Amino acid sequence: MTRLSRENFLITGFVCILFGASMSVAGLGPMAVTVGLFGIVFFLVGMTLGRQSGLSPDAIAQWQPDGERLPEAGRFMYRVDVTLDEPIRTSILCGVCGHVEVLDGSRPSGFTCPSCSTSLWDEEE
Repeated sequence: MTRLSRENFLITGFVCILFGASMSVAGLGPMAVTVGLFGIVFFLVGMTLGRQSGLSPDAIAQWQPDGERLPEAGRFMYRVDVTLDEPIRTSILCGVCGHVEVLDGSRPSGFTCPSCSTSLWDEEE
């Protein structure tokens, strides 16, 4: 089961316990017991489900965008992704041809796509 179903069990159990308690105060004894017991069961099932993390650190480090062409919006588009944690890597997606280039380090001051020779940006210093 996924992390979402763990959270769903916990929330459902908590809500059922609250409804059971409010029904008990309202004088609906048999229904309150049934809803409250189901709430306890849901809550316990949710607590016994293990936490599942998303991606492993290696999978996160190896991630890069899919190579796809981006639609033009008055001029060519590109996408730059830089990791925040070590090792710092930059992936650049050229929207003209869909080529993905992965560089070590942070975002360069200028970049020309090696596949289609389009200058994506050039920051003059």
